[in-house]
Amino acid sequence: MIDLAVLRDSPEALRDALRRRHNVIDVDELTDLDERRRTVRSEAERARAEQKLAGKEISGLEGDARRKAIADAGQLADTYKRLLAEADELDEKFQKLWINVPNMAHPSAPDGTTEGDAVEIRRWGTPAEFGFEVRDHQDLGESLGIIDIERAVRLSGSRFAYLKGKAALLELGLVRFALDRLTARGFTPVIPPVLVREEALFGTGFFPTEREQVYAIESDELFLVGTSEVSLAALHLDEILEADELPIRYAGSSSCFRREAGTYGKDTRGIFRMHQFNKVEMFSFCHPEQSWEEHEYMLSIEEQVCQELELPYRVVNVAVGDLGAPAAKKYDIEVWIPSQETFREITSCSNTTDYQARRLRARFRDGTGNRLLHTLNGTVVTSSRTMLAIIENHQQGDGSVKIPGALQPYVGFDVIAP
Repeated sequence: MIDLAVLRDSPEALRDALRRRHNVIDVDELTDLDERRRTVRSEAERARAEQKLAGKEISGLEGDARRKAIADAGQLADTYKRLLAEADELDEKFQKLWINVPNMAHPSAPDGTTEGDAVEIRRWGTPAEFGFEVRDHQDLGESLGIIDIERAVRLSGSRFAYLKGKAALLELGLVRFALDRLTARGFTPVIPPVLVREEALFGTGFFPTEREQVYAIESDELFLVGTSEVSLAALHLDEILEADELPIRYAGSSSCFRREAGTYGKDTRGIFRMHQFNKVEMFSFCHPEQSWEEHEYMLSIEEQVCQELELPYRVVNVAVGDLGAPAAKKYDIEVWIPSQETFREITSCSNTTDYQARRLRARFRDGTGNRLLHTLNGTVVTSSRTMLAIIENHQQGDGSVKIPGALQPYVGFDVIAP
């Protein structure tokens, strides 16, 4: 959530921020509810104070005066209960609206609402010019016997795959390759829980706005995470860290699960958009004054990985209307996909400022007292998307796939051959 002071002191700034996101939340309604709930609660507290005072005076009264005082105190008690119930109801109405207010986007995030409105920052590498007919990753994977979509669909339905043989080793190698790069850059490796309580998803801002994307285990009141960002962010739920410990950086490796609601008919071929996949995710708890520098640092790591994997890419600054609710600014790295002859997003990197920390009550202590942390997240590899990018960009004319040199020590082979 954002700071309530923005609503109370700068409602026009909030209107402008929501307008940039094309969000229809009514600021006037929020302001009215906030004022009413505070007024009614103040009236309830005043009635309670009068009731207590009246109670003290009753002991010194007798006869009709005592009976009248008791009746008056009873009326004050009834008034207090009524006003308290009304204040609680207004609080609930306000919170239902307020929790849907997204983060304030950074001024450098471009205007727009779609992927096409993102602004390209730079490119690296040149897409290969193949002297043969390009094949997509599913065709290559099936011919090499390493990707089996048909049997996975038979077992689990669409958007699942069996990764076999060298594809399985490639995925495991990618995870270790990424973790080694992150460990060398100051990140602590973590294998986090993938089943979490609702508080973690609310705290990171995925609930309520993205609830439809999350698999629920209703009998246990648990949810499968779509990214280890959720588990890593909740690692310091309701904690106070020391300023001299910051930044605290984690590298989470986990399976992830997404329902992909609303994507019917989109990216149905191959392993680009899966219900189940593995990711290596960076997460940083840092000082508010360092978070924008930290954002660039995490992006540089993502770029380093793509360069070592010899994948041509571009970095884009994501448009405000295409940001998730928690993010103030987000970079995407889009890798060239030869079969589609376009760039597609395989990793992202977001600064959520204090939006998640306020929900998670994650703070740090310095000389001025306790303050909210800033949190950032960034994907280093998404196994399925990074794998398909390698398969397509490093395919050879004989139907084999060459393994990038930096990855070969992690997989134990230099080529996947027919």
